[in-house]
Amino acid sequence: MSSSKQKQTSEIVPTKTEMAVLQVLWQYGPSTVRFVHDHLNEQKEAVIYTSTLKLMQVMKEKGMLQRDETHMKHIYSPLLEEEKVKNNFLGRFMDNMYQGSPSNLMMALLGNQKTSAEELKKIKEILDHMDKS
Repeated sequence: MSSSKQKQTSEIVPTKTEMAVLQVLWQYGPSTVRFVHDHLNEQKEAVIYTSTLKLMQVMKEKGMLQRDETHMKHIYSPLLEEEKVKNNFLGRFMDNMYQGSPSNLMMALLGNQKTSAEELKKIKEILDHMDKS
């Protein structure tokens, strides 16, 4: 990917609906519109096929997806890297909600009554590993 294309795609902020499409493609890999559409319909109330098709066409125009047209069915693949997009969203969220403080964010996460004992164990293991590095 060229440097200007890389810069362009790193600045793209997907909408909630675009994120749903990206999540399907990140999880299952290159897919047809029908495949993505069927998975979106499993996740929420009915979406019209042509709406999914148009959304994915727009995402291609925005530089979020690429389309392989070599076969009868067009196959879409994400151009945005999952970790980069998620890190961008997390950074923006942390900046907006917790004044950019990772510790404030962690305190909120750990104090919300939804953190299981197993998740706490994983967090402790990560912190221990970070201390040893």
